[in-house]
Amino acid sequence: MFEARGLEKVYRMGEVDVVALRGVDLDILEGELVVVLGPSGSGKSTLLNVLGGLDAPTAGRVRWRDHDLSRADDRLLTRYRRDHVGFVFQFYNLVPSLTARENVALAAEIARDPMDPAEALALVDLSGRLDHFPSQLSGGEQQRVAIARAVVKRPDVLLCDEPTGALDVATGRLVLSALAGVNRDLGTTALLITHNAAIAAMADRVLHVHDGGIARVVVNQRRAAPEELAW
Repeated sequence: MFEARGLEKVYRMGEVDVVALRGVDLDILEGELVVVLGPSGSGKSTLLNVLGGLDAPTAGRVRWRDHDLSRADDRLLTRYRRDHVGFVFQFYNLVPSLTARENVALAAEIARDPMDPAEALALVDLSGRLDHFPSQLSGGEQQRVAIARAVVKRPDVLLCDEPTGALDVATGRLVLSALAGVNRDLGTTALLITHNAAIAAMADRVLHVHDGGIARVVVNQRRAAPEELAW
């Protein structure tokens, strides 16, 4: 799914260069659920942004399937994000004046072959909340609406940046169950960024990121279910 070689990202902050990624070599396989684990400032979000076509590397190469993202122009990157990538962030970014169904329908309108918004919401166990507004939903329910919005366009890859960071343990498990279900039932490749080491047990592989590089890779022989996590 992804291949990165010698990936670097440097931000210019006034007269200071801040190195966010340094020499990252990475392969992500089709259908994997990968957890990217590391402390704040380690480069996790920058790596996600580069893989998602939201940011361009300073050096190195990153490919999605047979497409070189590091050389793509803005038009191609926009098409890549629209047609192939679903994003889930820590904060839900739902439109408050729209129902859960309508929030998901917004993403469906720009997709080439979307599923029905009600079907996407059923995947995250929200069939009974289709016509509720965000203010009528709990934090975990809002995050599951955000997941449905990301998957309604049938993306090839789901990129999640701290999707449980604003949630309590019980609610976080529900959200992780929804993400694991999308990965399992739809075969969607999923990358989940977190600083919570307990979440690592639910992944096929865990990438430990430190100081802009991948410090080590752990392969799980068995993926734990979210309810089994020692949070």
